[in-house]
Amino acid sequence: MKIGAQYSHLNGFEWIQYHQKSLWMEIEEVINAINADEYRTKISKEKTMKGKKLFSPVDLNGRIKVEFEHRAWFESRTSYWVTDDYKLITKTMHLKAEEQKAIIEESKRTPIYSYNQTDFVKNRIAVEVQFGKYSFIAYDLFVKHLAFYIGDTIDVGVEILPMKSMQVEMSSGPGYYESALYDLARQGRGVPAVPLVLVGIEP
Repeated sequence: MKIGAQYSHLNGFEWIQYHQKSLWMEIEEVINAINADEYRTKISKEKTMKGKKLFSPVDLNGRIKVEFEHRAWFESRTSYWVTDDYKLITKTMHLKAEEQKAIIEESKRTPIYSYNQTDFVKNRIAVEVQFGKYSFIAYDLFVKHLAFYIGDTIDVGVEILPMKSMQVEMSSGPGYYESALYDLARQGRGVPAVPLVLVGIEP
């Protein structure tokens, strides 16, 4: 595969090039190492494409995971506690998880455990590979990357998505780069408040 397009939000790409250029090279290596045609493993049952071989998001994800882990990129989780009181949440959200729980309990509220997970992290760069539904992309961009950034776990988030030209040949009909780019542009230059690199891939 190859990178068909990319967009740097809040100088995310520039930050990587200056501080972690070798890691960007690893991201490119992962993408370039995969022959997408080997993962046309899903036979379509849809009326308009019945019998056509489509790209399998599950199989592609599995191969991408192997390539990233081979380069020492691994999943990361950030745990936190929530409750039903807005002021209490804003008071505790920047504290460590154990402090959050204690303060919520002291306030006679019920602490509820939650967490954010990201696919791959290395040296304060997070990578999400998203072949799922469109809503998952919005969650990655506007919640997940931001949560890791605010929690001081990462400096930049990278979101890898299929280009529309690839998405139309995928079995689950996931979201795609051009639509995600539109959503970023519609929010304005400062939203979300986390440096990002949006990457569109194609066969």
